[in-house]
Amino acid sequence: MERGQTLQAIARIEAALDRLEAVADPSTPASDPALQSRHDDLRDRVSASLAELDALIGALEK
Repeated sequence: MERGQTLQAIARIEAALDRLEAVADPSTPASDPALQSRHDDLRDRVSASLAELDALIGALEK
């Protein structure tokens, strides 16, 4: 994947995450604690993956 395509993909992923976070109301407790836990785990894994992609892209730019 070319650099531009990679950056566009990351931007789309980040925008999707922003939309998901905007829909969630943090002041309302989750009705399903197991679902909330899975959501938190997924958010953490996606954040880690994005950080890894950012580091890889940064290394390619050098």
